[in-house]
Amino acid sequence: MTRQEAIGVAPGADVIEAIARATIERLPAAFRAHLGDVVLFVDEVADDETLAALGLEHPLDLTGVYNGRPVGEKSSMDSAAMPDRIHLYRQAILAEWCETGVRLDELVAHVTIHEIGHHFGLSDDDMHALEDEAGD
Repeated sequence: MTRQEAIGVAPGADVIEAIARATIERLPAAFRAHLGDVVLFVDEVADDETLAALGLEHPLDLTGVYNGRPVGEKSSMDSAAMPDRIHLYRQAILAEWCETGVRLDELVAHVTIHEIGHHFGLSDDDMHALEDEAGD
């Protein structure tokens, strides 16, 4: 048992980032090859601007977000664009972890892969359909 577990301290951003990076490393090489320029951030909560853009009111309603242009929409004119970014939100992930009882590594992996799905141009509906098919 680690000291953190012994005193009941919630996992930090470093733990969530390590799980997310390990998840990315387990992806097939063909997918990883298209993630080289994507920057991963772990923030405490989504900022007000992000929440407003998504029509959300409470920061615990958003566990992650992808900012950028999907792979299929990129062009050579994008050279001056900001790098694509995946933001994971620690407080929302921890709240969902506590509410659902899903293992933290499974939850972080799910959120990470979901945001990577947006990088590849998949909609939320597309990803839910794929998850449903995979669950059968």
